[in-house]
Amino acid sequence: MTLPSGMVEARYRDTGLAQYAGNPFIEALPPILERKHLRTALGSTIQMRPSDVYLDQHSRIHVISQLLDRFFQPLARHIELESKISIMLRQGYVGRNLANGNHAAHIQNGYERLMQKDLSAFRFEHVESTAKSLAFIGCSGSGKTSSLNRILGTYPQLIYHPQYNFTQIVFLKIDCPHDGSLKNLCHNFFREIDTRLGTNYVRRYVEKRHSVETLIALMAQVANTHAIGLLVIDEIQHLSLKASGGAEKMLNFFVTLVNEISVPVVMVGTPKARPIFEMDLRSARRGAGFGSILWEPLTQPDADTDINRSEWGAFTNKLWQYQWLTKAPDAISEELRDLWFDLSQGIMDVVIKLFVLSQIRAVIKGTERITPAIMKSVYQDELKPIHPMIEALRSKDPNKIARYSDLTVPAVDKKILELSLLLDSAQDRISISQRFGGNEQAVRLFGMLADMGYESNLLEPLILRAFEEHPNLKIPDLMPIILTWYQEGTITREKTTKKPHEKRIRKEDWHTLDSDDLRFLHSQAANEDGFYTALKNAGVIFDTASWLAQSNQG
Repeated sequence: MTLPSGMVEARYRDTGLAQYAGNPFIEALPPILERKHLRTALGSTIQMRPSDVYLDQHSRIHVISQLLDRFFQPLARHIELESKISIMLRQGYVGRNLANGNHAAHIQNGYERLMQKDLSAFRFEHVESTAKSLAFIGCSGSGKTSSLNRILGTYPQLIYHPQYNFTQIVFLKIDCPHDGSLKNLCHNFFREIDTRLGTNYVRRYVEKRHSVETLIALMAQVANTHAIGLLVIDEIQHLSLKASGGAEKMLNFFVTLVNEISVPVVMVGTPKARPIFEMDLRSARRGAGFGSILWEPLTQPDADTDINRSEWGAFTNKLWQYQWLTKAPDAISEELRDLWFDLSQGIMDVVIKLFVLSQIRAVIKGTERITPAIMKSVYQDELKPIHPMIEALRSKDPNKIARYSDLTVPAVDKKILELSLLLDSAQDRISISQRFGGNEQAVRLFGMLADMGYESNLLEPLILRAFEEHPNLKIPDLMPIILTWYQEGTITREKTTKKPHEKRIRKEDWHTLDSDDLRFLHSQAANEDGFYTALKNAGVIFDTASWLAQSNQG
């Protein structure tokens, strides 16, 4: 039997826990991940080839841009979230066992509610819901949705049980409608089911004018019919208190959703969704709930804390490794990291976008490293729409911050496209393709050898010579010849000993020089005082005052 895309056949394994034993829904799930394996499962899958640093500028922009969607650094908050979801998913199945009849009882109770049009009706009194709920709150850009997608991605969404001829939906994720209607939220549920299974619930239920209460009963029946393990409702802040009849009615909706549908529910939103849950948090009437998780932006550790042992340090250190710049330093300077935090205020999405845009600008300008001046210019030029939010976070004033709980970062893809167009005017930068006269075979050979660890500055003349002397040979035949020249150093004396002419560097190009070049330091200083400070920090200026003080003490 060929299974549809996204579906796997059930393979049962002993969980080692008595409460989960004999439950096909749980035993068909992947093993509970240990922390060390979890970090690997959630982490980034970005490949870095040494030769990519020497790609032409247009190509490098494509390589750098992958960070926007693919970079992910698991932190303590992600481990906590995964643990709660893992428990909610499995505990929710405890009361719905396909093998002992509990699951069928839930379906029969759902049918009774539909027939009597009463959400409190039941046929089997002993059936108990073990479902829990979780409110997951954080400002836009804090990584809520991407983190959930990563965690849910460690599970198959659909599992087919041949023994029972049953298809299990492990998780279902829906978005709240922008019109703020609870009824349309229910409609989105049926649309998503149809998308995953090819059913026709929209035609059967959505196109009829059912009340919200009836839709909840129908959702309960459908959810149990397909054994949904976890229901994730994203963008909960879009729900309108006015359109939904007030906070009390909206809260009752979610309580009923968990208790009657018997499916664990994760409600995700920005701080604007807080009024929906504050009543429940105060009354504690939903004792079975799993509480709430509030994600704040990353915080900057104090001076006494080891930066490498903080979430801010771990996040920026990992991101710093992904640079495709020829002069990128191995470590982040304290000055740059402090500036990075000041301009992002620890909002992870802004941290990544600021890094990506700064790296692209470093490619375009020819600086080939991220400097404080570049990061400041990117923030000023490319991220103007978020300045009010950053300033509010900087002020630490709760009233100001509340105005910008739905932070939106401008379209970075458009910015990258605009920046890439500037490459046409960068006449002083020569691409690898140009250096090899447009010979694509030579470019390919260069990339292969650079990936193998051979020094790129030595490869170029060897490859040029090889194609000049052996124009009819293919890459497999040229490679051993070039490696022999490389190892034995048989490049002609004329090509290796000829002293290059001294090239005068114009002042406007000083920013392209090496980091320890005094002219580069001068290009990064705002004025003469700044230049003096940079020289002092670099250890270039001898501190006579300190030396005299030590001499006098001696």
